[in-house]
Amino acid sequence: MKLDHVAIAVSSLEEVEKLYSDLGMAVTGREDIPEEGLRVAFIKVGETRIELLESTDPSSAVAKFLVSHGPGLHHIALAVSDIKRSLEELKERGYRLIDEEPREGAAGKLIAFVHPKATGGVLLELCGEPPANGGAQK
Repeated sequence: MKLDHVAIAVSSLEEVEKLYSDLGMAVTGREDIPEEGLRVAFIKVGETRIELLESTDPSSAVAKFLVSHGPGLHHIALAVSDIKRSLEELKERGYRLIDEEPREGAAGKLIAFVHPKATGGVLLELCGEPPANGGAQK
């Protein structure tokens, strides 16, 4: 297991991207995820990355987060070798899951979230590689 990324909710990608640019880091990719109401920018930092999350839909989870918490740390993501098995093990051990099945996230990775009430107050995302056929597992 390793740290995959740290996600930060922002009001404006462009404004926050400038900060990282001024620190000498570059945006390595952008992605729109309409089904989640998000625009995402990726910034590589060593072996991991920062994901900047901007809401494109006022009813999205990130928009709701921004209203209640303001900009800031949204979640941390861990890369796991078998996301389905990791979810099953967490569920068996009594951890509260937001997603009991993985779904497709940014960069085509499979993702699932563990509820912050089960993780000391931090939203935790598990990330797995996409299946060989390129689509999310159902």
